[in-house]
Amino acid sequence: MGVGVAGMAVLGLGGLYIIFKHYFAPGASLNSAEMIQTIEVLTGFSLGAESIALFARVGGGIYTKAADVGADLVGKVEAGIPEDDPRNPATIADNVGDNVGDVAGMNGC
Repeated sequence: MGVGVAGMAVLGLGGLYIIFKHYFAPGASLNSAEMIQTIEVLTGFSLGAESIALFARVGGGIYTKAADVGADLVGKVEAGIPEDDPRNPATIADNVGDNVGDVAGMNGC
């Protein structure tokens, strides 16, 4: 998943660089003011995307922890059944939360 995320990021930023270069600096040299503006716009875009990915990762962790605590409270405390028992319907939410956190949460989308 990590290699896929990094590869998609490089492809996305490369594509945006080509689009921004044609929009902001068509035919400009590497040291021109237009090229510097292109790089600044691309840097701002990538920092914003990084911030959103960071908050999405934190949100996924909060969801998994809430599902885990809820399943444990309902199962162990209220019903008196062991953890991850199939008779506890909250176990499904707990397992989904664990899978989201372990697999999909890694990409931050």
